Amino acid sequence: MAAVRTTVLGYPRIGAHRELKRATEAFWSGRTDAAGLEAAAARIRRDTWETLRDAGLDDIPSNTFSLYDHVLDQAVLVGAVPERFAGLDGLERYFAMARGAAETPPLEMTKWFDTNYHYLVPELAPDTVFQLDRRQLKPVKEFREAAAAGIQTRPVLLGPLSFLLLAKPAAGAPKEFRPLDLLPRLVEVYAELLGELAAAGAAWVQLEEPVLAADRTPEELAALRTAYDHLGALALDRRPKLVVTAYFGPIGEALPVLGRTPIEGIGLDLVAGAADIDQLVRAGLAHKALFAGLVDGRNVWRTDLPRALATAASLLGSVRELVVGTSCSLLHVPLDLDLEENLPASLRGRLAFARQKVDEVVLIGRALRDGRDSVARELTEADAALTTRAPGVVDARVRARLAALGDGTPRGDYEARAALHRGSADVPLLPTTTIGSFPQTKEIRTARADLRAGRIDEPAYTARMRTEIDKVIALQEDIGLDVLVHGEPERNDMVQYFAERLAGYASTDHGWVQSYGSRYVRPPILYGDVSRPVPMTVEWTTYAQSRTTRPVKGMLTGPVTMLAWSFVRADQPLAETARQVALALRDEIRDLEAAGIRYVQVDEPALRELLPLRAADQPAYIRWAVAAFRLATSGAADSTQIHSHMCYSEFGDIVDTIDALDADVTSVEAARSRMELVGDLARAGYHRGIGPGVYDIHSPRVPSVAEIEEALRLALAAVEPSRLWVNPDCGLKTRGYAEVEPALRNLVEATRRVRASLPG
Repeated sequence: MAAVRTTVLGYPRIGAHRELKRATEAFWSGRTDAAGLEAAAARIRRDTWETLRDAGLDDIPSNTFSLYDHVLDQAVLVGAVPERFAGLDGLERYFAMARGAAETPPLEMTKWFDTNYHYLVPELAPDTVFQLDRRQLKPVKEFREAAAAGIQTRPVLLGPLSFLLLAKPAAGAPKEFRPLDLLPRLVEVYAELLGELAAAGAAWVQLEEPVLAADRTPEELAALRTAYDHLGALALDRRPKLVVTAYFGPIGEALPVLGRTPIEGIGLDLVAGAADIDQLVRAGLAHKALFAGLVDGRNVWRTDLPRALATAASLLGSVRELVVGTSCSLLHVPLDLDLEENLPASLRGRLAFARQKVDEVVLIGRALRDGRDSVARELTEADAALTTRAPGVVDARVRARLAALGDGTPRGDYEARAALHRGSADVPLLPTTTIGSFPQTKEIRTARADLRAGRIDEPAYTARMRTEIDKVIALQEDIGLDVLVHGEPERNDMVQYFAERLAGYASTDHGWVQSYGSRYVRPPILYGDVSRPVPMTVEWTTYAQSRTTRPVKGMLTGPVTMLAWSFVRADQPLAETARQVALALRDEIRDLEAAGIRYVQVDEPALRELLPLRAADQPAYIRWAVAAFRLATSGAADSTQIHSHMCYSEFGDIVDTIDALDADVTSVEAARSRMELVGDLARAGYHRGIGPGVYDIHSPRVPSVAEIEEALRLALAAVEPSRLWVNPDCGLKTRGYAEVEPALRNLVEATRRVRASLPG
C-alpha cells in the first residue's frame, strides 16, 4: 500500500489581521522603510509555517508568500524585467513593475484563470535574457528562513510552461514571436535554480503548471514533456525531487505526458478535476507520488469527508505515495473561521476557511494511516454539519416569479435605442464619465465604522454620506464631466454592499481574500435563494440627481459578478442562482427608472473570469451568463441607457458574448494594453457604445493630457466618435483625491482637444 503524507498547495499570505496590507501601504507612503516591511513579511511567513506545522501537516510549502504577486516574483527571479525598469532596483523596481512609477507604466494586470485574483503579466521579447537574480534568490532565502526556525519546507515555483504561456510579447516584438519560443533558455535557468535549492537542503520542489487545466495544443504538450524530461533528467544530487501540480480543472491529455517524464510526483485537483481520476491507472503513476487535491481550495463549504476519504482510499493502489492535500492554494479562501463571531450557527457549521481546511486534510491523512475508527467522531460531526440546512434556503415566491417570467421580454432594437439616446440633449459627442466609485476617504471609513459600532445612528450616517455625495457631485461639475455618479461612499465593496441587502446572503467580519497587491475583499457567502426585500440604491442615486442638472448614473453589480465574487452554494446549478440575483436587479432597475434615473450601469467585470477553461464547457456558461444579464436589464425602457463595465480580464475572445449582453454602452479596461481590446471589438464588428479606459487607476501615476489624448486617438482609429465614451479603466475607490482630481481634469481636457479636432 502507498505511503500517505499530508500537505496544502499554498496558504493565505495576508496575515491574520491584514498585517501585509498595513505594512506595504506604510512602505508606499514612506511611514516605514524596507527593513520594516521585510520584518513584517518575515513575521507573517513564520506564523504561517508554524501554524501549518502545529496543525499536523507532514509537508509545508514555502515561497508561497509574496509582497504583491507570485508571478511578478517569478519574473524578477528569472530576470524578466522590461528595459523601462532598468534604472530602478530592489523594492523600488519591484513595486514600479506592479504599480508604475513617475512616467513609467507598470506591467499589465489580468485575472488568474477563473478567479478574482489578479496577476502581473510578464513581458517578453526575442532578446529577453533570463538569469537568476542572485542578490535575492527568494525561494532559497525563504527555504533557509524556515529551516532556521526548525521547519523543513517544500519550495513552490510557477512552472516554466505556465510562466511563458501566461506572458505576452513586449511592445515592439515581432508578430511571429511567441513567449513559448524562449522555453529552452528558461528551462536552463530553472535547472540552475533547482541546483541552488538542492544545495540549500530542499528535498522536494513544487512546480505549478495551472495552464494544463485549459485546452493545450500538441505543440504545448510537447513543450511540457521537453521541459520536464530535461529537469527530471538532472541528477538527484543536483536537484530536489520534483512534483508538478495543476489545478482549477482536469488536465486530461497532459496527464499521460507528465506520467512519462522522470519527475517524482504529480499534483491534481480532484475537486474541479475529478474527471482525471478515471485515467490515473492508465497514466503510469505507479512509481510516482500523487498529490491528491481532495479538499476544495476555492470555496468555503466543509468537505464531504466520507466521500473524500473513499476517493483517497481508491487511489492507494495506483501510486507509490499518496499525498493528501488541497485542490489548489488556499490563497482563495479566508484565513480562519474562528475569527467570525456573527455568522448564523446553522450556516457556520457548514463552513471551513483555510485553517479549517488544513484540519480536514490532516484528518483524511490520519484516517488513511490509522483507519476510519481513529476519526469516527470527526466523520460523524462532519456528516451532521453537511446535512444541516440553513434557514431561508428555499424561497417559493422567488421560484414562482422566475417560472412565470421565463427569459423576460427583450428590449427594442439596439439601433433604434441608440438613435433615441443620440437625440437626447443630455450629453455631447465623446461623453465623459467615470466607472462609479470615488475615493473611500478616512472620513468615510470612520463613519461606516462608527455606524457598525453604534457610535452614530442611521440618520447621522446618512447625513455624513449625503455630505460626501454633495462634494463628489460638485467636484464632477467643476471638472466638467458629462454623466455623473454619486461616488458610492456608502458602499464597502461592489459585491458585499448588495449581498448585505439581499436575502440568501451572509457576510463575514474578517473573511478577507487578496484580490491584488494590497487590495483585499470579503466575498459574501451565498447560501440560499436570493431576493431583494427593499430597494438598495434608489435613495442614494436620487439624492445625487437632486443635487445637479446633469444626468447621474445608477450603479449596480451584475448577476455573474455577484456569483463570481461570492462563495456560492453548491446545491443547485450556477445558472439558476444567477437568475435569482438577476430578478433582484431587475426590480432595482425598475425602481430607479420610476425615480427618474435614465442611465443605469450594471457592472460585469467578472464575465470573462467565470468562462470555463475548456472550450467544450464554454457555450453552456455563455448562454446562462448572457441570459442572466438580459433578464436583469430587459425590463428597462428603451429610453433608459444601460451601461456595463468589465475590467482586468482578456476579453478579446468573448467579443460576441459582450455584444449579446445587449448593453447600450460597455466600458472596458484598455489602458495597460494600449487599447488592444478596442481593436478586437472593431475586427469583430462590434457596433455598440464603447468606453475603453483611457488611464489606469490601479497605478498611482497621474496620466498627462497628452497620454490620455494619445489613448483616445488610438481608440478613434477603431471606433467612430458617435459610439465612443471617455472614462478611466475602473472605479476610483482605491485612489486618493490628490491623484483622482488632476487625472480627471486631464481626461476632460484631453477629450476637449480631441473633440475640437473632429470634423464638424
